[in-house]
Amino acid sequence: MHPLSPDLSKLNTEELHQKYNDLQKRLQQSMQFGNHGMISQLQLLLSDYQYEMNVRNRKQLEEIFKDNPSFSKIIDIK
Repeated sequence: MHPLSPDLSKLNTEELHQKYNDLQKRLQQSMQFGNHGMISQLQLLLSDYQYEMNVRNRKQLEEIFKDNPSFSKIIDIK
């Protein structure tokens, strides 16, 4: 986790995706200019945003499984 990363749980999903896309663009620009320090920092931030998106997606899936009885007979292999 990046030490200067904001609290991503306060962002709505649209804002989260927008900021993630903006960071992706900045990463591409940094790669073009060869700014290696910036690249590593952006990668850390992007991993935080990706983690938050994964957590939200997991919660949505769990809610879908709870609400739909047809998923109750699925064997969960982890």
